[in-house]
Amino acid sequence: MFVYSICYAASYGFARFGWYYASGGALLLAAGYLYYNDYHKSGNLVHLRGLFCAFWTGGQAMACLKLSNLQSDWSLMTWACFYTALAGFWVTYEIAEHYCGEGYGRRRKPAKTCSVRPLFRCMQALTLVSASGFILEAVKLKYIPLLVKGVPHAYSEFHLTGVHYFTVSCVLVPSLAVLFFLEGGSRRRYRNVMAVLMTIISLAIPILCVSRFQLIFAALLACFTFGSYYRRMSPWVIPALFVVLLPFYVVLTIARSHDVAYLNGIFEMKNTGMPIFISQPYIYIANNYENFDCLVEALPHHTFGIRMLFPVWALTGLKFVFPYLISFPLYVTKTELTTVTLFYDAYYDFGIFGVAALSCALGAAAFWLVNTVRSSKSENPMWYVFYGQFGVYMMLSFFTTWFSNPTTWFYLAVTGGMAWYCTRDGGRRR
Repeated sequence: MFVYSICYAASYGFARFGWYYASGGALLLAAGYLYYNDYHKSGNLVHLRGLFCAFWTGGQAMACLKLSNLQSDWSLMTWACFYTALAGFWVTYEIAEHYCGEGYGRRRKPAKTCSVRPLFRCMQALTLVSASGFILEAVKLKYIPLLVKGVPHAYSEFHLTGVHYFTVSCVLVPSLAVLFFLEGGSRRRYRNVMAVLMTIISLAIPILCVSRFQLIFAALLACFTFGSYYRRMSPWVIPALFVVLLPFYVVLTIARSHDVAYLNGIFEMKNTGMPIFISQPYIYIANNYENFDCLVEALPHHTFGIRMLFPVWALTGLKFVFPYLISFPLYVTKTELTTVTLFYDAYYDFGIFGVAALSCALGAAAFWLVNTVRSSKSENPMWYVFYGQFGVYMMLSFFTTWFSNPTTWFYLAVTGGMAWYCTRDGGRRR
């Protein structure tokens, strides 16, 4: 933490002098150091604290480069919030580790502890429900986003209230398939073939919906589930995964009618000749921190929990009964760029105190998950899926307010239901 604090102070100083490359470089060094420290101690490539430190700080480092005209110098409060977000997480995890255990410091081989039958049945149920939801939406809305040309926002309108949660639950299927085959698969070959087919169907649905995010989420979740189960995962797995996903990302970008001229017009890069495959990921990461600063500068008053309770308003339908519960403006640099950081709603509700509270809570949750997958509780395979989900949220902490997003809680609830089913049916070993 001392090294991070020194690098952070240096980054802040460089930014004040307008030395943006040096500012970003200092934070990039800090991100690399923090991740390596957790990886070296644990031997785990998908260590939850390491992931958060690497991607939260690395994303901020990219934002500090100021490569777009949309970006400006941040306020002192913004800098303080970003520091608090990491410090709260890191220190809480460190204290819990010191007093409660050593986490991944003690390695053991993963044991094949469950029957694959409940896993297979969960895959069947999820695939059926998701495919049915997609078909219902396509029939009701009378179009499939992939087949619609010239409509950039076809996916965002492809929603039926309440149904779309079930449609996108397909993203959990690949992680279940990973566990199914890690547990040895089935002695009946047709079930193994069916598991592969269900995985293909679950990945086809995000493609048909033209949802790049859902496709990436499904792939990352499967990867992190594998990493939490089999801790000797090769460092090349994640880069290889992105190489495989890249062609699909490009195709889906074209299918969404997002051509180069359209995207460059939104991104407003200082170097207009910058290739789109650099400017697009850059702005999708860096501008989220700008949106947070925009919130800090423009917010007239805090909402004291209403923003972060959005999942309650959405999943219970109260947002339709009391519209004012969700009628708060979104402070962003540009209307087309609406992604924000993990801590956006926490600041919206309680300011820097909300950021500190959320970061400490996440640090404690991360430690608990790390130790749970090592304990006897990990005999239930769904703990690895919980771990994988949390790992994705930590990796994409720069992207959105995961824990005030109803879809996140829907995924967690579905995983909890599958965990209960595996516990009920899992007394029998494979």
